[in-house]
Amino acid sequence: MKIIRYSSKKLEDIYNRGFLGTRRLKEKVARILEDVRLQGDDALIRYTKKFDGVKLSAKNLRISEAEISGAYQNIQPDFITSLKEIIENITRFYRRQIKKCWKMKDAEGAVLGENYHPLDRVGIYIPAGQAPLVSTVYMTVLPAKIAGVKQISLVSPPDKSGNINPHILVVANLLKVNEIYRLGGAQAVAAMAFGTKTIPKVDKIIGPGNVYVTEAKRQVFGFVDIDMLAGPSELVIIASRYSDPKLVIADIKAQKEHSKAQVFLVTNSRALARQVRASIEGEGYIILTKNLDEAVEIANRIAPEHLEILVKKPSSLVKKIKNAGAIFLGPYSPVAIGDYFAGPSHVLPTGGSARFFSGLNLSDFIKSNHVISYTRKALEKAKGSLEKIAGIEGLIEHANSVKARFT
Repeated sequence: MKIIRYSSKKLEDIYNRGFLGTRRLKEKVARILEDVRLQGDDALIRYTKKFDGVKLSAKNLRISEAEISGAYQNIQPDFITSLKEIIENITRFYRRQIKKCWKMKDAEGAVLGENYHPLDRVGIYIPAGQAPLVSTVYMTVLPAKIAGVKQISLVSPPDKSGNINPHILVVANLLKVNEIYRLGGAQAVAAMAFGTKTIPKVDKIIGPGNVYVTEAKRQVFGFVDIDMLAGPSELVIIASRYSDPKLVIADIKAQKEHSKAQVFLVTNSRALARQVRASIEGEGYIILTKNLDEAVEIANRIAPEHLEILVKKPSSLVKKIKNAGAIFLGPYSPVAIGDYFAGPSHVLPTGGSARFFSGLNLSDFIKSNHVISYTRKALEKAKGSLEKIAGIEGLIEHANSVKARFT
């Protein structure tokens, strides 16, 4: 890891990182999307053979009930016991986010309100390139279920034998996912966005993936909604001379297990900086600051996916943090507890997008209707102001539509 200072110009590059696909990537993905849009299942079969080395037919794109039943024979029984505890944690957290419809009434009788409805269909992408991300299944499906989504489709790339990891199948089945497909890459995103004869079109696509998946999600946004554009996993650690070097080093090593992970230690301790640099090989930055206020400023500008605060009194800094996907306080809150167990989803904004994105939450699966109900008295009171604004905009018939109610 490289040591840089608070004044380093390199920090601007770190602040301005983010997902920006190359022209070649954009063109390649656009071609795949268009092929799937026009050719449907035939294009899916062709691209699955080309990219995954698996020959499929339209009828076996979908995972069968027999395959799901067989998956239970290939897992350890205590896996389900652990899963039940995790499900309880996630459910308890997300039930706090449930929104209720509301309305208010003024003196003239005008009623304003908001009604909430879950999305009808959601598609979830589960990566399986380097390793099958079993935890991403429950971290995405459960919030959708709690929000009230009725139809959930899940896609995941097949291995060379055409199979999906049994743990992914078991979790999806236990959580009552409606359909599971052996499909990955940009072609899977296209299938969910446009629909094919076999795979239904969804309203929103959730879940991380490689650069092809991310670029595909960017290009289909507008045909469907998406959660966010996910890049490499990130960790910022704010630490001081009171921080335990062993924990800092362990958490950085854990983060670096992810492909192309970005890690940043922000500290006012030169001794800690030297110790971590001597212990960690490879990419990453140690940013030296004069004090913890500078460390907070840097963390907010990096706007990381994960932020650990390992100083003596983490609660004194957390109130100053505006930009982070998830914040982990103190020595007993490693990122790993959030990745797998605590409750909040580990689907979090990366690439600095925590400045404007939140971690996956119930509102990602809910839309609202604004409800407006005016009485004659309320409309008459608003009539003058409405006519003035409509006149400024030159939209006379807008004003006339109000006048018509009083003639």
